[in-house]
Amino acid sequence: MTKLGRLYSLFDTVTLPENLPYTQCSAWELQFLYLVGRHHLTGRDRIVELGSGGGGSTYALALGLSESPVFDRKTGRLHAYDFFRVGKGTFASEKFFDSGHRPEDDTSFLDDFKGRLEPFLPFLEIHAGDLWQTSDPEDTSPVEFLHIDIAKTARVFRCVSERFLTRMRPGTVVLHQDFAGPRLPWLHHSTGALLPYIEIAGPPIRSTLAFEVTKPIPADVLERITEDDYTVDEKLALISAVQERIDRDHTGGIPFKSVLELSKAYVAHYDGQHRRAWSIAKPLTSDEYLSRTRADHFEQLRKAYEKEPPGGSKLTRLLHKAVGR
Repeated sequence: MTKLGRLYSLFDTVTLPENLPYTQCSAWELQFLYLVGRHHLTGRDRIVELGSGGGGSTYALALGLSESPVFDRKTGRLHAYDFFRVGKGTFASEKFFDSGHRPEDDTSFLDDFKGRLEPFLPFLEIHAGDLWQTSDPEDTSPVEFLHIDIAKTARVFRCVSERFLTRMRPGTVVLHQDFAGPRLPWLHHSTGALLPYIEIAGPPIRSTLAFEVTKPIPADVLERITEDDYTVDEKLALISAVQERIDRDHTGGIPFKSVLELSKAYVAHYDGQHRRAWSIAKPLTSDEYLSRTRADHFEQLRKAYEKEPPGGSKLTRLLHKAVGR
């Protein structure tokens, strides 16, 4: 077991403030962020949160860092990245505003975020805007910790991979907060590609998968992840490899084997193979958890299947023919 895995035994020792900023993370995930900051991180390398939102997760992590005996508040930095505004493509909630709704003349909740994180501003470095614009392509400094709650699209995940995953070293800790999201299969098959070089800390903490890099990751592996250089069949096999490592979350509530199976359907769906996607998804409609929480996913996949002509779309057939040459 890695040091990261030992944090599970400390959940009962954590009491967080009752007035934490609004967040879409669960109490378990916030406690784990606190524990990582309090008992694991040093601040010698970059500590990065991608997708800080309203600040609840940032607060929990920063509180842990501030109480750590080894983190130096004068030299250590917590880097917080987010649009810090609501609107199309941001996936932000109006609940991130102090008032609970967006003012008529403003889309930014950055000032609200700064107010909530005021105790930690001396060691908090805020990067507001599109990640492609606010991250530095020339920065190759090692990352000690990476909390990923921003990769809602393939475009953003490419930036995450190109500019942050490539800076992982043995000892780097990664938290994938959206790992229970079947519509984000890049999180799942990229983790499958990394399995020979990482150790999963334990069962997912609700929707968050935590792992620690234990071996140097070859540059070609990271390049393939960044370039999305895998066939559909390869991606499905990589997700299957992850299914062999995890089952339910640590509370027993989320059946990750089923979640990842539905993720496979989205691999095919995004490739235009809607018939194949539905053939994967349809048997899962009887899964109690998925039928209750992912009904809209099944509807999306079913509609795409029903619209696809027999034999698949012309474009899809041509692409598959070209790949097979």
